[in-house]
Amino acid sequence: MKCQSCEQSATVHLTEIVNGKKKEKHFCQDCAQKLELLKQQELNLTAILQSVIGQHVGGQTDELSRLTCPSCGIKYMEFKAAGRCGCPQDYQIFREPLMPLLERIHRGRRHVGKVPPHALKHAALQAELRELRQQLRNAIEREAYEDAARLRDQIKQKENADEPG
Repeated sequence: MKCQSCEQSATVHLTEIVNGKKKEKHFCQDCAQKLELLKQQELNLTAILQSVIGQHVGGQTDELSRLTCPSCGIKYMEFKAAGRCGCPQDYQIFREPLMPLLERIHRGRRHVGKVPPHALKHAALQAELRELRQQLRNAIEREAYEDAARLRDQIKQKENADEPG
């Protein structure tokens, strides 16, 4: 594809959507620079983290500025500026301001990880068997032997259904 301003090969491609219509423009590197289409913007991770953390700590800044990890010596404001903890202790020391941030990023307080679909089915069956066994113990303690026999049969049936083969 050729540059729209000169005959060189186009390396910069712009797509604009105006009033629902797509317009494509193609320029070589030199023409794109002359038209100031290539503006380098540095991705500042520290500034982004400061902004996100700042949204979640709000008015606690004075109190947090005095917070320091006894293990590694990093201050909360240093963590906030750098965007990373100095040691594992920091997660406990900075727990209060970190929790809302971690919940927002990870959508929870506890890491669950991925679970294979067959494991979910197996876990549900194991939970059901635990419940049935508890009911069986209660029936035996109450001396409700007919209920206990029915529960025993249910447990055997579910255990046999779970066995591979």
